[in-house]
Amino acid sequence: MLRPVNIRTDLAPLADLIEVAFASSMDSSGRSALREMRTMARLSLGILPLALLNDLTVGISLGFVWEEDGRLVGNVSVYPAKLPRSVGSSWIIANVGVHPLYQRRGIARKLMLRAMQMIRDKGGAQALLQVDDYNTAAIDLYKGLGFVSERTFSTYRRSPSLRFPVSPLTGRPYIRRRRRSEWRQEMQLAMELRPGERGGIGWLRPVVPELFRPDMRRSLRDFVNLRSFERLVVEPDAQRLQSVMWVERAFGATTRLSLMVHPSRAGIDDEALLGSYVRHSGSNTLTIEHPADDEGVRPVLERYRFLEQRTVIHMRWTAH
Repeated sequence: MLRPVNIRTDLAPLADLIEVAFASSMDSSGRSALREMRTMARLSLGILPLALLNDLTVGISLGFVWEEDGRLVGNVSVYPAKLPRSVGSSWIIANVGVHPLYQRRGIARKLMLRAMQMIRDKGGAQALLQVDDYNTAAIDLYKGLGFVSERTFSTYRRSPSLRFPVSPLTGRPYIRRRRRSEWRQEMQLAMELRPGERGGIGWLRPVVPELFRPDMRRSLRDFVNLRSFERLVVEPDAQRLQSVMWVERAFGATTRLSLMVHPSRAGIDDEALLGSYVRHSGSNTLTIEHPADDEGVRPVLERYRFLEQRTVIHMRWTAH
């Protein structure tokens, strides 16, 4: 039986289901989310409504489950995507999982169809999801429902305990912070290297002006929430940025890197940007999400001991 999630009673069994359904691909953030769900499940009924202020439980509460034999055996979560208005009303579909004993019965398809109908009913323009590149059954399901693949991204992680390698560069380009006035050049570089129809900068990062131009409100929000966003660039030979690296830090979280280097500077600027930051990163764990088809940066990441953690395909469905 397909029904909406009951946030008061379903959190604990949902955590158990998700743990079983995604056992082969669960990462540290996923395990942290499960702990958070179980903590929410233990709250009293008087406190539980506060959970709806939490992004995780908002997504779960808008989703649907499949119940059979007195247990939850299928789930789909639906989240509002916090994207700029210029992109249109966007939703995230996640946690599409069915217990192994109940797979191949069409349950996942029925859950997906219900989630997609809900998005239509709410006036959504599109839905986004991620799927592991090896999960051919899920990929075929999503394609059959009208989702199209955008781009495949790999996530790499570097432990702070690893030694710093010797850089092969004999001379290092000059690295500086991006100037506020250079946001249009940075956006132009992104439009060339990470076009919107190919997934943009990365997950939930379309190439839109809001992502690049100065925003005092966002800077204030980051300050209050103990976050920082640094944009490092290689001094261009001409009046045009060709290499940029974003460094995002948050209290208690890993440092997140994003790298964009023009092919003409591959092997030079990416080496310089990564090497310069890794050398001074201290005890911070570093992660980077990067297009899997950019083979040129892989040797640089491997040299600096970044280990590939997961590769996912970004997919998009346009509501009609």
